[in-house]
Amino acid sequence: MGGCFSKPKPVELKIEVVLPEKERGKEELSASGKGSPRAYQGNGTARHFHAEERLPAPQPYPSPQDCVEATVCHVKDLENGQMREVELGWGKVLLVKENGEFHALGHKCPHYGAPLVKGVLSRGRVRCPWHGACFNISTGDLEDFPGLDSLHKFQVKIEKEKVYVRASKQALQLQRRTKVMTKCISPSAGHSGSTNVLIVGAGAAGLVCAETLRQEGFSDRIVLCTLDRHLPYDRAKLSKSLDAQPEQLALRPKEFFRAYGIEVLTEAQVVTVDVRNKKVVFKDGFKLEYSKLLLAPGSSPKILSCKGKDVENVFTIRTPEDANRVVRLARGRNAVIVGAGFLGMEVAAYLTEKAHSVSVVELEEMPFRKFLGERVGRALMKMFENNRVKFYMQTEVSELRAQEGKLQEVVLKSSKVLRADVCVVGIGAVPATGFLRQSGIGLDSRGFIPVNKMMQTNIPGVFAAGDAVTFPLAWRNNRKVNIPHWQMAHAQGRVAAQNMLAQEAEINTVPYLWTAMFGKSLRYAGYGEGFDDVIIQGDLEELKFVAFYTKGDEVIAVASMNYDPIVSKVAEVLASGRAIRKREVETGDMSWLTGKGS
Repeated sequence: MGGCFSKPKPVELKIEVVLPEKERGKEELSASGKGSPRAYQGNGTARHFHAEERLPAPQPYPSPQDCVEATVCHVKDLENGQMREVELGWGKVLLVKENGEFHALGHKCPHYGAPLVKGVLSRGRVRCPWHGACFNISTGDLEDFPGLDSLHKFQVKIEKEKVYVRASKQALQLQRRTKVMTKCISPSAGHSGSTNVLIVGAGAAGLVCAETLRQEGFSDRIVLCTLDRHLPYDRAKLSKSLDAQPEQLALRPKEFFRAYGIEVLTEAQVVTVDVRNKKVVFKDGFKLEYSKLLLAPGSSPKILSCKGKDVENVFTIRTPEDANRVVRLARGRNAVIVGAGFLGMEVAAYLTEKAHSVSVVELEEMPFRKFLGERVGRALMKMFENNRVKFYMQTEVSELRAQEGKLQEVVLKSSKVLRADVCVVGIGAVPATGFLRQSGIGLDSRGFIPVNKMMQTNIPGVFAAGDAVTFPLAWRNNRKVNIPHWQMAHAQGRVAAQNMLAQEAEINTVPYLWTAMFGKSLRYAGYGEGFDDVIIQGDLEELKFVAFYTKGDEVIAVASMNYDPIVSKVAEVLASGRAIRKREVETGDMSWLTGKGS
């Protein structure tokens, strides 16, 4: 076969994979670790081409010297539906056997570096055990989110019942592959007052839309505008890792946007959208015409309306600067968190090691009660109390008191007074769609933008995605829902881009989210709104459990801690279109779910 395969007989390696405990805890903190979204390089050169041209396959092996090859196992060592990590000397590879065929891929999820061997293999793809991203085993391509990059695919050959894998050393070390993208060849780029595609909002939905257009061969002008002063960053990580710097959170480096001609306007606020003339006006008076528009403005945090609401050192966490200031102010001092939802609880958990005291104020009787149910909520609350977090439940803030303008005390309706040097408010959010009120673009009574399965609004050529939309959720009978999750925003941005290019794609992803507190992760898949029962397997006290949320006879969502890859497994079953019945999860016999393969 030429190339690398003409070397002398390689040494046979058999590898057992045991992931050290300490690596498991690194999962959520890999902002600056190996799972960082910025430690990647492009895969070969993108070139200008038109949609009807085929993209050249990038040359995966630049030179024979860059190749490494080894025999990794005997053909009978793997059953169908099994995965194994194998070592090639320059790095590991994920070896997969499905339908009698072997495939070799990158072994780490490019999102946060999860070991994919611990994930779920089903229907020709592997799903990450941590956050649910899916990769095609034949191509390595990313098929469901979160994350932006795909896996490298390596060559496999079988000779004399032995399985050989050949790989580029560079690819083994990179562990991620950015899909080939076209560049912008529009002559007016960067100067004129018109763009082909305008994207309002540079979160996950906006960025994925822009990247998808370039991956699909779109070479006209793309302008991405954001209220932020930063290029797109991993906002989901802000509340979990408040010390993180903007450059650690960046989803792509500056050079990436330059290379692919994605123009980013920072600190750019759109004040009006004129759909008749296909034009937007910015706060500074700048006008921009578009032919296709994506609205992905996200949401604005709700703020306190009590007496003293304008005192200093009260924050809603929206930017890395907010997060960094909260940590600085909390160090050795008293922190009060208002709201025991995901943001509030993540911030409280992060501050326990930094602050002198952490108090949480919440209207409900239990954190996460509406989302995770009473029993799971209580178990999580206990974990926080064991980490010296004090809860003030079923009450709210009546006043913020200051000394010399700076926060000093938080007064509760229960008349309790809490000492406070910094206060973080996490009481929910509203869609940031005020600028659309007079535009003719449909909004519902709560301000969300309703879209169809193709992410189209009521105006032709205008699409919307992300936290500000309601859309039909396919596997819950097309019920119109709002799902403000990081993964969902990615998926919607991709579908919007495909439909800008008339590809008739529909959103059908299973919602997946996660939260991290005290080095422990809770994973969640499905849509649990309106659950009427919770079936728990495992041990809640030990925080090693899986909770199934049911409505009538059907499982509509699942949550777990220390029970991987159960949530990814359930997500795969739901994605395949199969309903899970309540009686299947009541027995405690999970063989239907955790069997090898699909």
